Amino acid sequence: MTVKNCILMAIHRFLLQLLYLERRLEPPFRPAWNAMFREPGVRLVQFLINLRRKNEGLKIAEERIDPDEEQSLSDIIDLMADQMRGRFKPGGYERGGNTKTHGVLKATVTIRDDIPAHCRIGIFAEPKTYKAYVRYAGPGPNVPSDIQDVGFLSMAVKLLGVPGEKLMDEEKFTQDIITTSGGPTFVTPNTRENAKLQYWSLRDMTLYYFLNPLDTHLLDMFMQSLWNETQTNPLGKRYWSCTPYLLGEGQAVMYSFVPKANIVSPIPGLPFGKVPFNYLRDNLTKTIAETDVEFDLMIQLQTDPHLMPIEDSSVRWPEKLSPFIPVATVHIPKQVHNFDAMADFTKRLKMNPWHCLPEHRPLGNLNRARFRLYRELSNFRQEMNQVSHLEPAGDEVFE
Repeated sequence: MTVKNCILMAIHRFLLQLLYLERRLEPPFRPAWNAMFREPGVRLVQFLINLRRKNEGLKIAEERIDPDEEQSLSDIIDLMADQMRGRFKPGGYERGGNTKTHGVLKATVTIRDDIPAHCRIGIFAEPKTYKAYVRYAGPGPNVPSDIQDVGFLSMAVKLLGVPGEKLMDEEKFTQDIITTSGGPTFVTPNTRENAKLQYWSLRDMTLYYFLNPLDTHLLDMFMQSLWNETQTNPLGKRYWSCTPYLLGEGQAVMYSFVPKANIVSPIPGLPFGKVPFNYLRDNLTKTIAETDVEFDLMIQLQTDPHLMPIEDSSVRWPEKLSPFIPVATVHIPKQVHNFDAMADFTKRLKMNPWHCLPEHRPLGNLNRARFRLYRELSNFRQEMNQVSHLEPAGDEVFE
């Protein structure tokens, strides 16, 4: 390692230690801080992001493919596969993204009967209840102690027994919706920038994606920091898709899962004691053993193709232009969450937004990338673990 790299690594480790300290200290004051400063901060950062954007002249739900998109995707796949090789051993490979599993729960998703007529499309066409699995995870690419994670979670819902031909043929009867708690915007605006993030992640210096003086992404860092925080329980957070999806011909939407109850669990050991390595899993397991949990599934329709872009995921779609509409209820019944008993099932499970009906086709460059990215990396993971892919039916037993 060169002297320059040693210096960069030392600075990066120092910055991470400051972040880890902040994560231990913030829980008592962060809710009040969020209430006072988050929304004004988001509006300011979004204003600055929009200042440098030009109007592409696209229509509602219209996509535009950049000439370097395929190369960016190939770079991302290669870099993430290299990260997985360096971090995991055969038999113990984790996912390249949404890496650390906190829990997988059985659930039902009930489509509402009061959805506006123009939104009754695909899985929302009629009132109906689907069996489902809900997977909660940390962002990755590492599997750190929960108190040292980067401050957001993912919630992926797999609807079961969904009839109709799907866009990805590896599963026949499922529909996947993948979301994160890191706010309405994604960590990178597009695949071109995401390839840069994966480069710095491979070098174990992820912060330099944002701080590199030759190519900074400070506005994206500020936007993410307004949402990233010390997590207490995956069952009490709001989640956003961050990327858009088709809703029939000529309509695009964002998804969001909004909890119906305020669930906040204590974190043992804070501020300076020993915090359990998997406290998020422990808190999830304890909560769901004691009570049912519900989320509203919401959709937000695109109404302005510039202020609510398809190809730039650094932009929050303004709710004043298009408020979220409830379309379904996710009900997670009280249950015994035996994480160890589900280990094999979790390894065989695949989540991909392209497991969907054509009416809900993923839109935008980051979503187009997920078709190959998720498929190739999940196949690679399962090959290294010597397990086969399983399309669940909902009647699996874990003992």
